[in-house]
Amino acid sequence: MKVKTFTEKPDLELAKVFLKSGEFYWNSGMFLWSLESITKAFEKHLPEVNELFTEDLSAYNTKKEKDFIESVYARCKNVSIDYGIMEKTKDWGSLYEHSEKDEFKNSINSENVFTYDTKNCVINLPKGKTAVLQGLDNYIVVEKNNTLLICKKEEEQQIRNFVHQINLK
Repeated sequence: MKVKTFTEKPDLELAKVFLKSGEFYWNSGMFLWSLESITKAFEKHLPEVNELFTEDLSAYNTKKEKDFIESVYARCKNVSIDYGIMEKTKDWGSLYEHSEKDEFKNSINSENVFTYDTKNCVINLPKGKTAVLQGLDNYIVVEKNNTLLICKKEEEQQIRNFVHQINLK
């Protein structure tokens, strides 16, 4: 299904209109990450928030944890995880760093990919798709929902903009 529009945090009245119409869906904003990777992301991108949550590490996994988190949360900077971390994190770069690579340092998560003079790339295609890639260095090649994306790895933060533009059409 195509997305007609995206509304970030609608006010109460607009949210009621959305609900009543039955034509809108909510993005639940679920993320999956390892404790190590999200901790590093907080240290790098939201150090002031990280500092608050590490004030009393002994509180975690004890009866004090709930009260500790509630008090820290009340003092935290008002920023969403999307803006505070996700938009600043090199997601594909992280995938690349943690994935198995071939002898040319390509991370290929697809069955039928043939590479020639191609190195340092992230390649992820759906099952049954075949690709022949020649002369690429440091690119992301991904197909999802019948859309092919080819993007320089260092420009990966543009992917969100590309996807948004595609969904508007």
